[in-house]
Amino acid sequence: MTATQSNLAGLSRFIFRAPSWYTSVAFALLLAAVAGVGAFETREAEQVYRTFLFVGRDAWEGVFFIGIPTVVASFGTVLVDQFVGGKLTRNRSSLLALVCELLLVAALTVGATLAYAFPSLGQTFVFNVLVIALASVFGLRLLVIMAVSRLSLAVAAVPASLQTATAALLLFVYSGTLRFIEFGGPLVRALLTPYLARSAEAPSELSAINPDHFLLLGLTCALYAGAVWVFLYTIDRPWRNSLDVSVLDFIGGFIGHIAEGSRELEDFFEQLGEEAVVPVTVCSFRTPGGREKARWVLPMIHPGPMGEIGGGNLPMRVAQNAEGLAFPPHATAGHDFNLVTEREVSTIIDAADRAFDRVSYAPGATESTHTASGEANVLGQAFDDDALLVSSFAPAFADDVEYAVGLSATAEARTRGLDDVLFVDAHNSNDGLSGPDLGHVTPGSTRSFDLMQAAREAGERLATAPRGDLSVGVAWDRTEWSPPDGIGPLGVRVMVASVDLSGTADAPDAPDAAGRSGDGADGEQTTAYVLVDGNNMEPGLRDQLVEAVVDDDAVDEAEVMTTDTHVVNTVEADNQVGAALDVDELEALVTGLTADALADRESVEAGMASERAAVTVFGNDRTETLASHANAAVSMGGALALSVTLASFALSVLLFFVA
Repeated sequence: MTATQSNLAGLSRFIFRAPSWYTSVAFALLLAAVAGVGAFETREAEQVYRTFLFVGRDAWEGVFFIGIPTVVASFGTVLVDQFVGGKLTRNRSSLLALVCELLLVAALTVGATLAYAFPSLGQTFVFNVLVIALASVFGLRLLVIMAVSRLSLAVAAVPASLQTATAALLLFVYSGTLRFIEFGGPLVRALLTPYLARSAEAPSELSAINPDHFLLLGLTCALYAGAVWVFLYTIDRPWRNSLDVSVLDFIGGFIGHIAEGSRELEDFFEQLGEEAVVPVTVCSFRTPGGREKARWVLPMIHPGPMGEIGGGNLPMRVAQNAEGLAFPPHATAGHDFNLVTEREVSTIIDAADRAFDRVSYAPGATESTHTASGEANVLGQAFDDDALLVSSFAPAFADDVEYAVGLSATAEARTRGLDDVLFVDAHNSNDGLSGPDLGHVTPGSTRSFDLMQAAREAGERLATAPRGDLSVGVAWDRTEWSPPDGIGPLGVRVMVASVDLSGTADAPDAPDAAGRSGDGADGEQTTAYVLVDGNNMEPGLRDQLVEAVVDDDAVDEAEVMTTDTHVVNTVEADNQVGAALDVDELEALVTGLTADALADRESVEAGMASERAAVTVFGNDRTETLASHANAAVSMGGALALSVTLASFALSVLLFFVA
């Protein structure tokens, strides 16, 4: 993840889940009642016992004139919006109506305060403010409905106008405005007047309303509709030109995913996607009787972009599909290789199944070896003619290894005599989402050549190293931690692999390439592989865990990995393992699981196979382009929105002076 992408991911902290519709409606009615008490102050409350009656009447008037339009908008908007093909939910509609009521009450409060401070303004000024507020409510609702439901301006104006139109209708009827209008004959007026002119039942303040207010309301609404169109067109144009998609689709999908858990964002990503062919490698360990002990599955895609969108929960899907204990570590791929939809995960799983069916097992394995070049470290172990390589830049900081770099490093290892190679990015040391590149290992960088060199040396050693009898033990704990703590549903998993070369003719009697003699407590060399279901690790935590595991005489080598699951990044872009949980508790858990895995060891045979899967991913440079456009829209959108709002408000005020 680059700095630009991290800024985009960090925007999720501004999104919240919409409250239930009945909560929004209840609060709206309560607010309307309180506003009514303040707005319609009775002048007849001379006796204490009568005061409560008049306060109740004032509250009811507030509910009637302010709360009813909110309730109508809350329920009516959903019906109209969905009838014309929109996507607004009842919870979102109710929240939008409540926000608009807050805007209306705030505007009336300011207008009434100014009218009280400056008596010369009179009651007419308050209703002028009311007209602008009702037009602003229409403009805000129009903007949200167009963004969320992706309707045209003319169609979106219908559900957007419900709150303003309902309030205007009530004001028209109860202000007695009909008396200013000549229409129909005496019979028509006699029939309609009882229903459309009920000023006697309304507060006397409403008598200041006249037909000009409704004319100005219509003109102001039209002005605000034009301002909304200009704003959306200006923001959307760069997206259309460079990505051929709409920013409104992105905004609607992003909010829908975080606030409602919808899949709308995947529809947007699918428009951006490009087809890619990715290797899917499976390494399986089984007992001689055929029972699978453990299964490593490594598709060269990135488990993102966030939450369960795309491949965000790929590790969990892999684990559910394995007979033995599943180990789905992070592959060498960045955000350009995010799957666009969760449906693509099934394609990956199908390829993994095909690879598993082709696995040919053998009992021989090498001791693990450790190679280093520059900041790159590789822990490797061969199983027959295949190899498992785990790369890390710890204790330095790094994030994703680019797809091309990983392919090159794998090729370097294979050219030394190995067949299949499962090349893991341990993804286990990073200093957070700050800085210019966040440690991305890109083609052409010094780190990329260091990684290829370390992989090549590991391939050379493993290809010619002696094979011995292999025994494997596994253990895992779901843990009590959850995604907010930085831990996904797979918890912590440990596999130990012990190799006994004592019975081979070429058993080493000197220290191996890793600097160890290979003489564990039982004459075997034992390697521990620890997999944490999280997204990278806090600096130094990987070293602490490795030291704790290797400190046991029964373990000679160890590496700690993360799955890079993005279910932990739904709300926080930076939620690494060790940032929210107690690292000492994690250390105790890892050492305990390692002991359990050692006790679980039994003789196994291993095999590896690879398949290719054609999937739709974000595509080359698409993620960076998307992130750049989104960040630019946020940076410029606020200033543009303020400019458009001020211009519209100024023109609204000018309309009142002209009229």
